[in-house]
Amino acid sequence: MHTPVAQQIPLDFAPDARVWVYQCNRAFREKEVIEIKEQLLQFYEQWESHGKKVKAWAGIVFNQFIVLMADEKASALVGGCSIDSSVRIIKSLEKQYGIQLFDRMSISFLIEDKVQMLPLQQLKYASEKGYIDKDTLFFNNAITTKEELLHSWLVPIHESWLANRI
Repeated sequence: MHTPVAQQIPLDFAPDARVWVYQCNRAFREKEVIEIKEQLLQFYEQWESHGKKVKAWAGIVFNQFIVLMADEKASALVGGCSIDSSVRIIKSLEKQYGIQLFDRMSISFLIEDKVQMLPLQQLKYASEKGYIDKDTLFFNNAITTKEELLHSWLVPIHESWLANRI
């Protein structure tokens, strides 16, 4: 059984805290999870924007997604160079572990408590063959806030932007 997202993220971040979701092309190995969490911790504990500390958090969720969160109400606004620095750490992880974290042409579903990825162009085929249906849980990685992460990230297809595509 999967752990609910709300139990994995900090409670003290504002509902409109900014969120970035990076979907990995495969599940992380146990050793990778430990190493990546340590690298993410080192990054977000030092993350600054315009010389001010960013209240941030990053972690691995569902063993296949890196979630980065910044609470701009409690710290500096995040933009430009500070976002570039977060992208650099994600790109560094890609290179270090031989993974893909920026593939926006693949989508993920939670099927029998397991993350299943599918190339976007195969969505109609998967629906026609019964692999997915309107009630299949979809990871909507286009979310941008903590509130959306909690309530709109993992939703049935019929409640997402994919609804009209199947």
